[in-house]
Amino acid sequence: MKRTILLMVLLLVGCAAMQAQTALKYGYLHYDSLLVKMSDYAAAQEQLATLRKQYQQETDYNEQSFKRQFAEFLQGQKNFPQNILLKRQRDLQEAMEKSIAFRQSAEELIKKATADLLLPVRQRLDAAIREVGMERGYQFVLNLDNNTVPFVHPQIGEDATPYVREKLKR
Repeated sequence: MKRTILLMVLLLVGCAAMQAQTALKYGYLHYDSLLVKMSDYAAAQEQLATLRKQYQQETDYNEQSFKRQFAEFLQGQKNFPQNILLKRQRDLQEAMEKSIAFRQSAEELIKKATADLLLPVRQRLDAAIREVGMERGYQFVLNLDNNTVPFVHPQIGEDATPYVREKLKR
């Protein structure tokens, strides 16, 4: 009986010690606010702005060309023979379809360029977060953006933002 009680006490003490050793520790941060403050992010945004400007210039050129063609069509439509009138209508339709296709293509290319340019920036931020997580002994790091985690217990969790910022400076 004494052995059983002693064994139970040792078991309870062991469980309590294990719980103390495995106390949950986590970090939290706002990923997007860290991302936008990185110099790499600013450089990527500048490149994207240049690319958007180039596509916009081409779009404007296509639009002006279409307007010119349409104005010429309207001026001469009463005087055109039927076959020329139909050809000009087809040309206008084709120009409009090409303009729409170019806009769609440009949007897709900008999306791809955005993903490509931000990939190394995100990878650098992710690596810094991983390093801080390992150094600080976190089981995980929560991203508080978009109200995905409405409550974080301040005595259990730790704001990892300053540690990640410091890592990114190196």
